[in-house]
Amino acid sequence: MKETTARRLNVAGLVITVATVVCAVLWAFPLYWGVVSSLKPEDEVVRPYIELWPDTFTISHYIFSLTQTEIGRWYLNSVVTAVAVTVLTVGSSLFCGYAISQLQFPFRRVLWWLILASFMVPMQTLIVNHFELVASMGLINTWSGIVLPQLIHPVIIIVYKQFFDGVPKDFREAAVMDNASEWRILTRVYIPMNWGVTAALSIVCFIWSWNSFLWPFLAVTRTDMMTITVGITQVNDAFGVYYARQLTAAVLAGLPVALAYLIFQRRVTEAITLSAGIKG
Repeated sequence: MKETTARRLNVAGLVITVATVVCAVLWAFPLYWGVVSSLKPEDEVVRPYIELWPDTFTISHYIFSLTQTEIGRWYLNSVVTAVAVTVLTVGSSLFCGYAISQLQFPFRRVLWWLILASFMVPMQTLIVNHFELVASMGLINTWSGIVLPQLIHPVIIIVYKQFFDGVPKDFREAAVMDNASEWRILTRVYIPMNWGVTAALSIVCFIWSWNSFLWPFLAVTRTDMMTITVGITQVNDAFGVYYARQLTAAVLAGLPVALAYLIFQRRVTEAITLSAGIKG
């Protein structure tokens, strides 16, 4: 009986492993195809049949993207806006989560329910309102116009609030007995205890902002103000679209976040687990 059960478990494990490998290959193939195609001459890319390996390697498309486009400026715009979104979002969410968790003030519970309700509203439904507000304030084609509408991430507030709720009350009571102010309690007690959470959320927020396309696409019309995700659509010339160049620009655009994920994989996984726990 035990042997039969063990055999069934082995078969189930083998099936799951094979399914996982197949899914991983299907997920990774477009990435592989993009990188390999960016190293092919244009005539090989547009051939009517699939070639998994280039006949001729070339880096001319990378040279073109780095020297003949404004990719340096697009990188700068993405770095500035992504860092600004990350710092402002994580900072404001930390303060908001702490206030809702630890402080008593009028309409506290109403505010909490509003945040939970806003978590259910997709940002895409607010695009028109955001555009009208940004346009009326004259922030089209500015860094501020790109950053401000992206500061809405209720899930980060929820994660912080849940974390602060889980901190033992003894720490707060000891600080209060020492006549510590709320600011001192936050900065000397609670923040040092959640550096791991803050680091994980910051990395994921940065990746979200870097990969954002829809809002930067709508908020920017000038080429020199585009972020990298929008700017790569401009890698063409008067003779039409060059697919190898487009793929090269896409690889360069995704390289920073890919490196960030590889370096901070543990923190990213932690943040995704926290977010999934909230959603569940």
